[in-house]
Amino acid sequence: MTEQPSQAGRITISVDAMGGDSGPAAVVAGIAKSADKNPDIAFILHGPEAPLRKLVAKRRVLNGRVVFRDCTDVVTMEDKPSQVVRNGKQTSMWSTLDSVRQGEAHGAVSCGNTGALMALSMIRLRKLPGVNRPAIAILWPSRNPQGFNVMLDVGADVRADAKDLLQYALMGASYARNGMALERPRIGLLNVGTEEHKGRAELKEAHAMISEFAEQASFDFVGFVEGSDIPGDKADVIVTDGFTGNVAIKTGEGTASLIGDLLRQAFKYSPLSRLASVLAITSLNRLKKRIDPRRVNGGVFLGLNGTVVKSHGGADATGVSAAVKLAFTLAQSGFSEKLAARVASTVELAQDAAHAPSKAGE
Repeated sequence: MTEQPSQAGRITISVDAMGGDSGPAAVVAGIAKSADKNPDIAFILHGPEAPLRKLVAKRRVLNGRVVFRDCTDVVTMEDKPSQVVRNGKQTSMWSTLDSVRQGEAHGAVSCGNTGALMALSMIRLRKLPGVNRPAIAILWPSRNPQGFNVMLDVGADVRADAKDLLQYALMGASYARNGMALERPRIGLLNVGTEEHKGRAELKEAHAMISEFAEQASFDFVGFVEGSDIPGDKADVIVTDGFTGNVAIKTGEGTASLIGDLLRQAFKYSPLSRLASVLAITSLNRLKKRIDPRRVNGGVFLGLNGTVVKSHGGADATGVSAAVKLAFTLAQSGFSEKLAARVASTVELAQDAAHAPSKAGE
């Protein structure tokens, strides 16, 4: 008999306990951190039930807040998305998404294989009407007052034409509005320069389309931005194709890791530098917290009939908790419904514009 969620009044997050590099123990520790901070959250946990029950039993804060879904199979990082789509019905990832599809949960979180998760999400949840390509949106540390910028797409699809980039702008604006409380977010289109004559043809076309829809969609379009603006304060949402976005975030992660290693080496250089590190420990800890990728862990799949958050495969308890918090925040704001309404209204506007008589015809 299938156990049914009974956490009345709470927002329920469906969590894939398997697939991450650190195993189910890290996932359970992560949801426990979330439960400790938030009394309004509950969970449906997917994976081998017997070992998961033992892990959950050790966390008193999870008592009465977890429902289990027993799944025998796991999607590994090596599995091809096409194979998972064909043969993955018994996996924890499939089950996690089905809880959202069935209305049992308000959102899903998984640390598993990104390609498989996106493929299954499109199969189980389906794309929103009018969305050609879903996108993955992430939060990037920035100089803006909110501390982060939204960037999309960062790897859902390596391709994107002008209409896709317009959809990304609309979805990114909705994400910033509901996930970061920015009433009128600023949108920037990533290019090799800020001049309007630069860039590929699809970027120039997207520039014109996004500019045209800005007022109707309640955002400000700042035009083309460059790579240096990704962590800057010129825009709140950076729009690009999945290939460019993925290269950018991997470069950023590598650079942040290098800077951390160089700082540690510098402070170990001499007894005086070690003393300096002790004196600066408070500032260093503040900096570490500010740029800690675990605290903004979670890429949101946009353009689907449901909220799916992809946690980093190597996430520890802090990272899992951050991904869960993001899913909770979006669910609490009614983000999925608002995004669907925004996309639908934009499709209508685009159809009206396409059928409107041209000035030459008039």
